[in-house]
Amino acid sequence: MEISGLISAIIIGIVIGVLGRLVVPGRQHIGVIVTILVGIVAALLGTAIAAGLGVADTDGPDWIEWLIQIALAAVGIAALDRTVGRRH
Repeated sequence: MEISGLISAIIIGIVIGVLGRLVVPGRQHIGVIVTILVGIVAALLGTAIAAGLGVADTDGPDWIEWLIQIALAAVGIAALDRTVGRRH
């Protein structure tokens, strides 16, 4: 992976992570770095799922791919929040 691909993955991960965090109601007890990591993983998995469904490359914005990525990020953030929340 080139440095530009890594930087774009981090930026997309930030956006997806923040959007996923906004979808989850209430206050989350996970940090910013964890949110970014969840966003990066959700973006990669969401792209793979969208490609498998055949909706990854469309004319214009790939709204379905974004929705899949955000949903995965929200699920990941909620799951981690429940895990971390139990320790506190």
